[in-house]
Amino acid sequence: MNLEKKQLTKKSKDISRWYLDLMELADLADYAPVKGTIVFRPYSYAVWERIQKIFDAMIKEDGVENAYFPLFIPYSLLKKEKQHIQGFSPELAIVTIGGGEELSEKLVVRPTSETIMYSMFAKWLKSYQDLPLKINQWCSVVRWEKRTYPFLRTMEFLWQEGHTAHLEKNEAESMALKALSWYEKLYKEYLALHPLAGMKSHTEKFAGAEKTYAIETVIESGKALQAATSHNLGQNFSKAFNIRVLDKKNNLQYVWQTSWGISTRSLGAVFLGHGDDYGLILPPKIAPIQIIILPIEKKDKLLKKTQEIKEKLSNKTHRVRIDTNFNKGLGWRRNHWEIKGVPLRIEIGEKEIKEKTLTAVNRLTLKKQKIEESTIYDAVDQILDQIQEDLYERSRRKTEKLIVRITDKQEFSQALAEKKLAQAWWCENPDCEKKIKEETKATTRVIELEQIEKKSTKSCFFCRKKAERIWIIGRAY
Repeated sequence: MNLEKKQLTKKSKDISRWYLDLMELADLADYAPVKGTIVFRPYSYAVWERIQKIFDAMIKEDGVENAYFPLFIPYSLLKKEKQHIQGFSPELAIVTIGGGEELSEKLVVRPTSETIMYSMFAKWLKSYQDLPLKINQWCSVVRWEKRTYPFLRTMEFLWQEGHTAHLEKNEAESMALKALSWYEKLYKEYLALHPLAGMKSHTEKFAGAEKTYAIETVIESGKALQAATSHNLGQNFSKAFNIRVLDKKNNLQYVWQTSWGISTRSLGAVFLGHGDDYGLILPPKIAPIQIIILPIEKKDKLLKKTQEIKEKLSNKTHRVRIDTNFNKGLGWRRNHWEIKGVPLRIEIGEKEIKEKTLTAVNRLTLKKQKIEESTIYDAVDQILDQIQEDLYERSRRKTEKLIVRITDKQEFSQALAEKKLAQAWWCENPDCEKKIKEETKATTRVIELEQIEKKSTKSCFFCRKKAERIWIIGRAY
């Protein structure tokens, strides 16, 4: 495809087509030969590397250590926890032949690593002194999805999965909530997206967990996006895998466990959540290129000045690149970096050199401003900080507008028609939840943390039976 002739669909007209256009025009991804898989191009992978770096530092401060476990899992291990195998069975990729011979036992390509890890935990953990155990791995997993969408839902995706083991029940619950708080911080402070942190319903929880907590983000398409999860596994897996330790009284007891993860779906959340009709807008804290410098013309003194500015800014740990693609017109070059969502563009021409100024263009507002060259450090920092702050505030406002309070079926149907999510009293009955999904294609998303203990007596918006708590309900990616 000739990308120079391809036009970016306006997000305001067709968000789905706009998103797919960006895969090509912003050099984010390409479709791989196996249906349902994508190639992460360097630009999108660099965003993932930024997220990895930030989150990896966060969890290591809490004593979490990175490790790596095999890609292949014996089918017999997966069957040990019944809810787990039932939950994942439709999505499994299974290997039956290896080395040209039929295998004596089928191998599952890792959909998640609880089972392979916990078979090891059972060998490693003997005493309460071995606890807590906090292990994380960065890897890819495979789930045989029938309907795929770049970054948001693919057969293979990248993620981190944290797994912990504890002596006491309350320690596991605290750990699950702590992991959720890490994700909440990551989304709010770095990805600049407003996170809805809460608990999943019994039906929507992770297969094999006692409780699942999640971060949800809301996209202006009127859909929610599950952006990270944290599971309190209780003793379900420790009993299945016989993970027992001697406690302080020298009695054997099963450990309490958690698992938690964030995937490259977070990239889709950033791309969808922040982009506009002109392309991506990347938050400065995770942008691979924070500043692009454009010399207006191919002149030695402009190139020299451009290099000077780059070195000054790079020395202050900014991620800076110079565009010297003079085979393209200035308009094309400006448009190219707007599509890629680089937060700040600096332009240098004859006029700027003469006046000892720089022209700065804010990607969020697309407004130009003059910067005195002598104050470039402070000015650039201020602009980038403001973009980061403004992106989050814009996300928060959007989220508030896209969630409406409803009391009955009719209002719920109206909310869905207006491409919004609902906040409603719900009975928490799985049968009611099933009917909601069948009739509306909507699902319960979360009950926000602050609502969990706020119980009252109301009527369920859908079945009119007793409801005690307020949930967020709507369609999702």
